[in-house]
Amino acid sequence: MSESNAKSMSIIVTKGSLDWAYPPMILGTTAAAMGVDVSMFFTFYGLPLLKKELDLKLTTLGNPAMEMPMMGGHMAMPNIMAALPGATAGATIMMKNMMKKKGVASIEELRELAVEADIELIACQMTMDLFEYNIDEMIDGVTLGGAATYMERALKSDINLFI
Repeated sequence: MSESNAKSMSIIVTKGSLDWAYPPMILGTTAAAMGVDVSMFFTFYGLPLLKKELDLKLTTLGNPAMEMPMMGGHMAMPNIMAALPGATAGATIMMKNMMKKKGVASIEELRELAVEADIELIACQMTMDLFEYNIDEMIDGVTLGGAATYMERALKSDINLFI
């Protein structure tokens, strides 16, 4: 860890959709690249982001801020559209294609960076038990922990984020 940035950061990751996976992954990997000691605690719906096999979808319903660049402008998706069969899948494909075209790293790539950067990836034991996940379903490098594990990290951290 760099002496000039001898700081630490903890992130609670609570959401596992495509659009909600990016903020903690980008902030965590960027901080680690800047010499910050990072721990990420994955709980409830954020826990599936640690699964080996990802099938992330965009959250379109109830997201009025989601505007996609189209026809020289930006178009928002009305909530009624999100309720139609196939709308979430279509929006997810559109977003993934746009990200690929713009050179945005995938969540899988960001997870690999997190592991390479020695970010501590903590899977919430209670959530593992609650949703009947097995550690074998998770990527390599994940540790198990509970609320006390998170609190130990958070109480020593300079930066604490809840995403």
